[in-house]
Amino acid sequence: MPLLVVVLLAQMAAAMVSTAVQQTPTIDEPVYVGTAAEYLHEHRVRHNPEHPPLGKLVIATGVALAGPHVDTSFTGDQGRVGRHLLYESGNDPWHLMLWARLPVIALTLLFGLVVFAFARELAGPVGGLVALALYAFSPDVVAHGSLATLDVPMAGFLLTSVWLLWRARRRPRLYLPLAGAALGAALATKMNALAAVPVLVVLAGVSVWSAGPPSRRRTALLRAAAGAGMVAVTAVAAVWVSYLIVDPRLRWTPQQHVPTVHGLRGLLVHLMPFPEAYRDGMRIQFGLENRPWQGFLFGRVYEGSLWYYLPVALLVKTPLGMLALWAAGAVAVVTVRRWRPAAPYLLAPAAVLLATAMEASRDFGTRYVLFLPMFLAVAAGAVATLRWRWAPVATAGLMLFVAVSSLRTYPYYLPYSNEAFGGPARTSQRLHDSNVDWGQDLGRLADRLRERYRGERLWLVYKGSGVPSSYGIEATDPRAVPVQKVRGVLVVSDSAVAKARGRLAELIDSSRPIDEVGHSITIYRR
Repeated sequence: MPLLVVVLLAQMAAAMVSTAVQQTPTIDEPVYVGTAAEYLHEHRVRHNPEHPPLGKLVIATGVALAGPHVDTSFTGDQGRVGRHLLYESGNDPWHLMLWARLPVIALTLLFGLVVFAFARELAGPVGGLVALALYAFSPDVVAHGSLATLDVPMAGFLLTSVWLLWRARRRPRLYLPLAGAALGAALATKMNALAAVPVLVVLAGVSVWSAGPPSRRRTALLRAAAGAGMVAVTAVAAVWVSYLIVDPRLRWTPQQHVPTVHGLRGLLVHLMPFPEAYRDGMRIQFGLENRPWQGFLFGRVYEGSLWYYLPVALLVKTPLGMLALWAAGAVAVVTVRRWRPAAPYLLAPAAVLLATAMEASRDFGTRYVLFLPMFLAVAAGAVATLRWRWAPVATAGLMLFVAVSSLRTYPYYLPYSNEAFGGPARTSQRLHDSNVDWGQDLGRLADRLRERYRGERLWLVYKGSGVPSSYGIEATDPRAVPVQKVRGVLVVSDSAVAKARGRLAELIDSSRPIDEVGHSITIYRR
């Protein structure tokens, strides 16, 4: 059993590290890496308040080991801070980005152990292995677990909190404080975790109720309320600690516009028992929600958001065998008597977080629901131990299908889509942004241009945070000159292709596709 666990995590580690080595910075990473370096050298919260410090402190451990030169006199905005650190301060962006990503990779592997332990407690060793395999072969988890971003850490801390609440049904005094700390870690990483707080606080009360000896109803209720309060207070304390680690004096001067939030949202922000920087970050998040974002789904460009965007995106980007096992696991924990007590722990937080994400205004990718491959993997572990003759065979077959589908996409995990939708080569026809093209292939593009198009005139429309010239790409933006002057090799990020309008659409329509890079960038001849 330990050997199988090691093998699954080792292949996952190999996939994430080798993918991290090959990818240039995605759109969000320079912001987090630049802010992490700022924490290390200035010891204060200045930029990126819309995300609390803990996830960036994790990234900062890798940045510290990389030892980059940091220009503390630079005064640009949070986007410029990261690009200045990577490309204008004498640092090697490949070296620095790899070190920034390694702590997130390590954390992702540790969360795999949580998935295994949680599922083993529910369904035994075989169930634990099934859950861990689903987690380790999840293209979304591998893709985002290999980046210096915050989505996997937040989801993993939430799962850890739920697992500890489940264990608190037997030893509440030991596990409730730990569950509160894990919940606080999630809140101190991304504010999306706030939606799960009421659910986890209620689950804390349920765990205490289940753990207590038979007693009067009033006494049991008071004990459950005390347990729920302990989890809530510990979570709040963990958030404060994350800010105090950065700056013990809790200095805060906004470096960007903080919108005024009125109504119920404004009251909610005002009442939150968190540092002012956290509450200003919430105001910025609400301001972002009010902006008119543009989305793309199955060839349709639209303004605003679609409530069904995330379910459809999950159908595209989740291996088919994994979808089947998720569904079977969810049904099993609800209908099978011995697993029914776990249903609220596994399904209620995931359902609330999914519903909240579906109501959000930014249809940018399945990274907003990375908690699903974690929670539902644990539920799916129960399938292999069902008292049904063909359950082990069916589970093994579906697991093999998942593994093959995941390994076939290597090393292009970000643009993964399952076989029903044509695989990663067709993802850009249905989805955009972090689902397929997040700026990760600038280095691969530089290699391709040197190999096949050396000496030709280059025109580039790149969607990302990388600086093309830093990778040896000397190109002109074709949108800045008359259409008739654009001749030679035209390179366009697939997210820009998906939403092309006006001059760019005219250029693409009158050009011939001749090559692609990483399933995220298309090369045309014009």
